[in-house]
Amino acid sequence: MSFVIRVDKDLGYLEACMRNERWAQELLYKDFYSSMMPLCQRYATNKEDALDIMHEGFIKVFKHVHKYQMGTSLNAWIKRIMINTAIDYYRKAVRRRTEDLDTAYSVKSNDPNAINFLAAEEIIECLRELSPSYRAIFNLYIMEGFSHKEIAARLNISESTSRSNLVKARAKLRALLIAKSADYAKR
Repeated sequence: MSFVIRVDKDLGYLEACMRNERWAQELLYKDFYSSMMPLCQRYATNKEDALDIMHEGFIKVFKHVHKYQMGTSLNAWIKRIMINTAIDYYRKAVRRRTEDLDTAYSVKSNDPNAINFLAAEEIIECLRELSPSYRAIFNLYIMEGFSHKEIAARLNISESTSRSNLVKARAKLRALLIAKSADYAKR
């Protein structure tokens, strides 16, 4: 007869993770997979890249679990590691090109809200169609709440490039969502 004793999340299995006990690492992974995978998918081009980001992120979590401060949000701590891992992945995968702020333009549409007609997976598909630089800046600014100054520092670009790429990412995403929404309406 075998049974699993589940210990206090904040103490027991984190302490076991610090001792590199596989059962605890597996439990931590399973507990946070469903909340971290969508985050990684927002930064990735495809599901395989998202899995790579997430696995690399969890390796960092297990390696640095001793740095986690008990009593703080474990979810927020792991999320920060995943975001930083996604940024590292972006840096490795993309040669940065600087885009001039003068080429940025404002986009306004009177079309109906495309997001109302689409499922979350379809929206993520549209995000994946953005270039890696647009996707990273869009996610950092819109989804994670970073300022252009913070994005510029993290991605090693200028603030104006961050702003310009955000404008272009929004325009591209809007066009993709409207097109997908139109396709959906035809069905």
